[in-house]
Amino acid sequence: MKLVMLASVIFALFLMSSCAQTENTNTPTATTTPAAKATATPDEFALARVNFAKQCVACHGAQGEGGLKTVDDKKLKVPSLSTGHALKHTDEDFVEQIMKGGDGMPAFKDKLSADEINLLVRFVRHEFQGK
Repeated sequence: MKLVMLASVIFALFLMSSCAQTENTNTPTATTTPAAKATATPDEFALARVNFAKQCVACHGAQGEGGLKTVDDKKLKVPSLSTGHALKHTDEDFVEQIMKGGDGMPAFKDKLSADEINLLVRFVRHEFQGK
């Protein structure tokens, strides 16, 4: 009887070690290529945010709200970028206004590149107009 029990224990240990080896062969090893890591989505408007903060916030406000502003000792009624006429202007109208200025707004053609101006227009559409 002791011999049968000893054989059963040895057989059970043998089975357990076989199962453990089978499990280990199914698990990934160090040589397996790791899964792609999650990466942050880059902010396509990062440069436009910087330019808006530097060039536009003083007059148009952080939320593009505009309003009555004093610039160079002149009182200006700065238009909102999120309501009113700004919603009706085409992208080309915005680009021209930013490049050439007018109605109290300075020209930015010498301060911003054409790409920066176009990105700024897309930023205004996205951030303040939900487009």
